[in-house]
Amino acid sequence: MAPPASSSPSIRRPPALVVMGDAAYSDLFDAGLAARLSALLDLRVPPRVSELSSPSTRSRLAEIEVLVTGWGAPPIDQDVLDAAPALRAVFHTGGSVKSLMTQAAWDRGIVVTSAAEANAIPVAEFALATILLEGKRARQYARGLREHRDGDDSWRRHVPPAVNYRGTVGLVGFSRVGRRVAELLRPFDLRVLVFDPVVDPGAVAASGATSVDLETLARRSDIVSLHAPELPETRGIVGRRFLSLLADDSVLINTARGGLVDQDALVAECASGRLRAVLDVTEPEPLPADHPFYTLPTVELTPHIAGSMHAETHRMTESALGEIDRYVRGLPLRHAIDGRALGVLA
Repeated sequence: MAPPASSSPSIRRPPALVVMGDAAYSDLFDAGLAARLSALLDLRVPPRVSELSSPSTRSRLAEIEVLVTGWGAPPIDQDVLDAAPALRAVFHTGGSVKSLMTQAAWDRGIVVTSAAEANAIPVAEFALATILLEGKRARQYARGLREHRDGDDSWRRHVPPAVNYRGTVGLVGFSRVGRRVAELLRPFDLRVLVFDPVVDPGAVAASGATSVDLETLARRSDIVSLHAPELPETRGIVGRRFLSLLADDSVLINTARGGLVDQDALVAECASGRLRAVLDVTEPEPLPADHPFYTLPTVELTPHIAGSMHAETHRMTESALGEIDRYVRGLPLRHAIDGRALGVLA
């Protein structure tokens, strides 16, 4: 591990404040990571707050150049900006900054980075694992084994054929996660199709995948994995028409946003037994206690666990610390967010 940045006398330590609650902080920072943060920034007393509205915090903001934010941090609005005339940079240890940065903050020209790339890693790994397990029909065999304990294995003939050899995976969205999933699928004997109208087909081809339109993806895919941001034009993109085009025994995986899917249409398809779904996200979250997804045998629900959890969150912290280190050294940042691109980001 590299020595703390403070070991170099040339490193500037700008005045900073950490903005996150106790739970987020305890997840993101162990003792070593907290020490690295303190070595990079001048964290005065108190070094951390969970709000930006109290008189004491507003007084602190007057001298702050850097904010380090996490999940649940309050938005940086005009009132915060007025109290923080020296604010120059926000280093977000979470993924999306849409709820954090207001238009006023973008207009001010504040440097903003996020750990979205780091958070994309476990989501892509979760998607890959789910694709392979569903392609092998592992969950269906596991359910069958629990239900048929008499030694008669004739039930196995009713499980659809596995598709992990020369099957087709369709990725809706070539986002940070979608790109990683395409790359992770390279070693396997699977065809990969991608629908993303704002991405250069050459970039898709470079990952080993093929760009297609949405209808072609639906018609040809054995497994569909969603990786698009939720935008007005993507909301409900997986609707009745799309689902009707999927072949029998196809699988839909959603680790992106619940609003991408017409859930009523998906309930109907899964209730008929024609399709399977693995949903890490829904709308709303959590679902009402009587929602059909809880009891349909063709639906697997997980409680939004694909993203960083437990030790995985330290990867996000390390990403933010790397950006802070580059900032104080005057080096180019790797994960700066362009406010003009928010219309196509998650």
